[in-house]
Amino acid sequence: MQINLWNLDVVPLAGIILIGFGFTFPAQAQVTFNAGLLNPYIKVAQALPDNNRTAEIARLNEEGIKQFQQGNFSEALQRLQKALEISRNLGERSWEAVTFNNIGRVYQKQGQYSQAFESYEQALFIDKELGDLGRLGKTYSNLGYLFDIQNKSELAIFYYKRSIINREKSRLKSSALSVSQPDAYNISVPQTYYILGERLLKYGRVAEAQRTIDLLKVEELAGYIQNVPGNKSTAKGIEIIPGEQLVKRKLDQTLDDAVVLGKELTKLRKIPPQKRSPQQNQRIEELVSTQQQLLQEFNKFINSTPVKAQINQINRTAKRQNLDLESLNEIRDNLARLPTKSVLIYPLVLKDSLELILVTPESPPIHRTVAVKSENLFQTIVTFRQALQNPSKDIKTPASKLYEWLIKPIENDLQQTGAKTIIYAPDNQLRYIPLSALYDGKQWLVERFSVNHITAASLTNLNVPKESSLRILAGAFTKGNYQIKIGNRQVTFAGLPYAAQEVAILAAAVPETKKLLDNTFSPKVAVPQMDDYTIVHLATHAAFVVGKPEDSFILFGNGDRVNLKDVATWSLPHVDLVVLSACETGLGGNLGNGEEILGFGYQMQQTGARAAIASLWAVDDGGTQALMSAFYTNLSSEKLTKVEALRQAQIALIKGDLKAINQNMPIAVSGNLSHPYYWAPFILIGNGL
Repeated sequence: MQINLWNLDVVPLAGIILIGFGFTFPAQAQVTFNAGLLNPYIKVAQALPDNNRTAEIARLNEEGIKQFQQGNFSEALQRLQKALEISRNLGERSWEAVTFNNIGRVYQKQGQYSQAFESYEQALFIDKELGDLGRLGKTYSNLGYLFDIQNKSELAIFYYKRSIINREKSRLKSSALSVSQPDAYNISVPQTYYILGERLLKYGRVAEAQRTIDLLKVEELAGYIQNVPGNKSTAKGIEIIPGEQLVKRKLDQTLDDAVVLGKELTKLRKIPPQKRSPQQNQRIEELVSTQQQLLQEFNKFINSTPVKAQINQINRTAKRQNLDLESLNEIRDNLARLPTKSVLIYPLVLKDSLELILVTPESPPIHRTVAVKSENLFQTIVTFRQALQNPSKDIKTPASKLYEWLIKPIENDLQQTGAKTIIYAPDNQLRYIPLSALYDGKQWLVERFSVNHITAASLTNLNVPKESSLRILAGAFTKGNYQIKIGNRQVTFAGLPYAAQEVAILAAAVPETKKLLDNTFSPKVAVPQMDDYTIVHLATHAAFVVGKPEDSFILFGNGDRVNLKDVATWSLPHVDLVVLSACETGLGGNLGNGEEILGFGYQMQQTGARAAIASLWAVDDGGTQALMSAFYTNLSSEKLTKVEALRQAQIALIKGDLKAINQNMPIAVSGNLSHPYYWAPFILIGNGL
């Protein structure tokens, strides 16, 4: 598994709270040090005699951070300055940048912001010279944080944006994200996206915030699955708006000039000190002096009165601009070309609020803030899930509360747009609940809207039409049981008694259906055949487990499992839909942040399949049988999209419409099927057409 460069905790924050969304974010951040991450570098270097001085750099950085942690700033700087001297003499530019970042943190902790800025900029010069986009992104994040703790929000936003721009560019080069380096940074990558999104929303810069939140979804996928490549859309990063261009041009020119100087300096420093001529030593001094002048000039520039005045205007003008963001226009165009009026909803869960962004085809993104603490939101989600999984519990109270938070604030906007379909990119634990089961006091949300989940708009093509003819490969696990270890527990997965009926009814609705049952339903038999069909229907257990992708799996009828990591190796470019009719999340009540659900949707996209349907909890066999019968009956009509076929099937269960369900089918459940337990667990992820 790859290591996410920006999440290396060599110098993690202890007790840092970012105001507004759950991280502590004081003026001076407490820094701790994890020596375990540096020790491998030291041991490797010590094993090679020629690299003993490189090991000395690592040791001095480690000791400097330890001294810093103890509040011994002078001792910390002494060790780091020594490490800097050695790295310069060896021409170890990468280590030089690492050390400059650590020096910057020491100055930052002491409130010596000008010195911290110069140290971070020195690291930036080197990162630029080395062409390391990943490291550039991390150092830009440090600079953003430095301005953030000084309440210089416009400059903080600018540097955070530069951080994300470089991060997204580096996503196109897997090598830029695959080599671990012992760097110490203020905040992790996801925190950078979250902070930027929150800051932009605070100042009403909604279009930029929407883009940031969309890219956050991609970053979350990368943190969970690893090796998530970018594309032309994600590589655009986030727009530098007109008001920021003045600082960008000056910074770019400063970096370009510094790179020219740095390359010459690197060549000279590769010459051992004892072998340098007096002229070479003099030239080194001149180059260092010139670099310092560049830093001082740039620092003077951003603190000049005209630039300060322009920067201070950014937030006041940006929120009034209908920004011509190319990525936003692509999303609008995607929405406009859908057959029914559609909108895109992005919720962002912060510590003290829920931020809602609504994207429509016609207007700038709409932003609404809901005053609800994250702990209250998460507790309501847990209560709602418990009620969803037990038909005897009160479901409407938590369903109504969630409606008040998620839909009511944008209800008028939805009515004005005439929306019929909600394309939904949930955040955090909102991924564990179906939006369609929210209750407005009179009816369920599904009775008003189709709901189409996506991983990230920048990774999703919403407009590829479905295949005109249905051909189904249906696999079912119907008998026997298998013991599977999930975490520290042994869980028994028994055959689904009505799964055979489920696929039989499916075959009756769609004549071109091939059935694989129990032992014949194995990965070896099923996977090679999948791409010959437009729909792959798997009536078997699947589990989305908090943890690593390898912990989540699909169970086949012969007892074999395919984990979430390996699903992406399937090749399904001709498959329109993959259906998992008996999967569940939150096993044992253990909810994370829903990355496993996000990851499932993405991995299915990676196979080439256009969409997937999965359930969020273990569903009653009879309810599943009824819903799937109605769904496939609807889908066989060329007039209905996948998402609308699912919606109509859910409404049929709510209203008890046996004709729609298929009255000739033996319903294997007593009583009615109107409770969300039976119809709400199924969500469609991906292309809903």
